[in-house]
Amino acid sequence: MSSIPKDLRYTKDHEWVRESRDPQIVEVGITDYAQGELGDVVFVELPKASAAFKQRDVFGTIEAVKAVSELYSPVAGAIVEANKALEQDPALVNRDPYGKGWMVKVKLKDPKELEGLLRADAYAKHVGE
Repeated sequence: MSSIPKDLRYTKDHEWVRESRDPQIVEVGITDYAQGELGDVVFVELPKASAAFKQRDVFGTIEAVKAVSELYSPVAGAIVEANKALEQDPALVNRDPYGKGWMVKVKLKDPKELEGLLRADAYAKHVGE
């Protein structure tokens, strides 16, 4: 059974979103379920700061021993920061997907998009837990 923190929002593509103290900035990563399905993560490709994406645009890729998967932006906005620690240690995604394994921080274009994301209970149903 994977961990699904109740304070986050989720997508059906297995990304999570955490709101920050700044209502315009959110942190994005992949879920514990997703990292478990991928297996050992060996490489993560993330965008540079200031890159802009629409909701559901591909913003990067994650490579594991089993497969390469695209990462989809759960919200529209501009990248404020990419997690540089993943360049040296991509397995942080496996060890701590909701903490040190975060991927990008995004300045929201429309904070109302958060309302359309799944809450923890709906995401748990989506993954069959």
